[in-house]
Amino acid sequence: MDARITAEILRQAAQAGPEKSVSPTEIARALAPEWRPLLTDVRRAAQRLAAEERIDILRKGKPVPPEQLKAGPVKGVIRLRLHARSNPAETEA
Repeated sequence: MDARITAEILRQAAQAGPEKSVSPTEIARALAPEWRPLLTDVRRAAQRLAAEERIDILRKGKPVPPEQLKAGPVKGVIRLRLHARSNPAETEA
């Protein structure tokens, strides 16, 4: 399931484009009718992708700083978007 979550995050972020973001809830809903149990896994996958600089995790419209990402899971309401230097072609991988 982790590969499906990663692929869905990257697909939706690429579809939204670099100026827009998506909600982890939107990712989970696209993966399963019973989406709520997936939210933790979606957030965990997003954290990993952000550490790899493939996406940005946004809090209040601003990217979470790398040092905060290293400190542990990002708490609260977040949104996801392609990293500014991310190559959209790599999202297919």
